Amino acid sequence: MTNALTTAAAGFGTGLSLIVAIGAQNALVLRQGVRREAVLAVVVICALSDAVLIALGVAGVGAVVVAWPSALTVVSLLGGVFLIAYGVLAARRAFRPSALHPQDAPSGAKRGAVLACLAMTWLNPHVYLDTVFLLGSVAADRGPLRWTFGLGAILASVCWFAALGFGARLLSGVLARPSSWRVLDGLVAAMMIGLGTRLALTA
Repeated sequence: MTNALTTAAAGFGTGLSLIVAIGAQNALVLRQGVRREAVLAVVVICALSDAVLIALGVAGVGAVVVAWPSALTVVSLLGGVFLIAYGVLAARRAFRPSALHPQDAPSGAKRGAVLACLAMTWLNPHVYLDTVFLLGSVAADRGPLRWTFGLGAILASVCWFAALGFGARLLSGVLARPSSWRVLDGLVAAMMIGLGTRLALTA
């Protein structure tokens, strides 16, 4: 039970680190939350899409590892390098933070918001790198507990998008401050570089 909880917590932390960053998708969710337009639809699309992609990553990488055990070493090395690079980028953002303004996100009615959300989610190549490849590779390193790790990452996605969408009126002022993103990106950088180093060393 302790190992399962620890693994789920690791998945939650990793998933949250990948989601919490300035981007078009988060800007859209924040804006819709501030305007109280199509909030539920946007939150559900983002969270459900992440759940599907994370599950595909965990299942796909896990299947490859079972068929070819040496793949774990390759995946761990690649995943470690990617995590470290991601952490370095987050560190750069922390030193040069930007403000996130809701009005910068695409505007439109409910249909437009839903279509924009779908496009930002499924047409963004970074989403596949983060969920299918990156989270899948890290989950594979957990062996039989990879699905527990994946569930933790999915829970992080649900919590983040729900909090961002439905709590936007309370958070919009804070999230518009560069100093807030400096702290968040600093935490992301520390976790990603630490996790990437661990993956590379244990490959």
